[in-house]
Amino acid sequence: MNYLAVVILNYNSADVLQPCLRSLLDQQWAGRLAIWVVDNASTDASVAMIEREFPSVQLIVSPTNAGFSAGNNLALRRILAADPAPEAVLILNPDTVVPPDGIAGLAQALAGRPKAGVVGPKLVLADGSLDLACRRSFPSTAVALYRMTGLSRFFPRSRRFGRYNLTYLDPDQATEVDSVVGAAMLVRTSVIREVGMFDEAFFMYGEDLDWCYRIKAYGWQVWYDPAVTILHYKRVSSTRRAGPSIRAFYEAMRIFHRKHYESSTIAPLNWLIYVGIRLKEWQALARNRLRPTRERPMA
Repeated sequence: MNYLAVVILNYNSADVLQPCLRSLLDQQWAGRLAIWVVDNASTDASVAMIEREFPSVQLIVSPTNAGFSAGNNLALRRILAADPAPEAVLILNPDTVVPPDGIAGLAQALAGRPKAGVVGPKLVLADGSLDLACRRSFPSTAVALYRMTGLSRFFPRSRRFGRYNLTYLDPDQATEVDSVVGAAMLVRTSVIREVGMFDEAFFMYGEDLDWCYRIKAYGWQVWYDPAVTILHYKRVSSTRRAGPSIRAFYEAMRIFHRKHYESSTIAPLNWLIYVGIRLKEWQALARNRLRPTRERPMA
């Protein structure tokens, strides 16, 4: 692979976007790298900072915040229409820092697996721990039940109960998985043309699971490859709006189940699933309201 594009969706994240862009400009890679930033109607200094410090970045300024899927699709449409188009597109969060060999490593990981449509790196948080979202199974009825009841947390080494975040697997071993995370996922451009872009029914959360589900349905593989490790300062944008983030998280769960599992699930079980999602949403919102503002986490 000699030509890749990076798409970063930004919302009021100038403080972390700056080191992210610097890390991309410092890549030790001989190929061509086109960097796109879509600004989702930020009210901070993001746009001015990009124009001032990163003139080579292709900037799209959206007048409205239409969400993760719609924002990324603004850049993906232009990339797909380009001639020549890049061979693959890296969807990347602004709250990440890519090591100097990161782009080369991801390109090699994808190119070396002809059946792979997507490759995701190992993501580590600021404290050095693994970002569990970087490799996942699809939230089928059973997998969702284990997660919502806490069994996945109590028995992380169990192949049955730890299936969602694959906590029973060695995080330093490359593995074919159901899904990687939208914070850092390299996708073949040909696969995007074949499968389509992000589903804009998802405002925030769940769109990466849905994309991987559709990509695998077309016969492509999804791989987690820890040969590349990216630092992820997780949950930066949504900390500014904890309540809406929580609601968006649980709405994504409903959309995903409705789209991919509802038709093959008996009606009483569907009802229980939706009730369970609603109860978990109310619980999360209530817990969030009871905490001091400075301690409220993102969903």
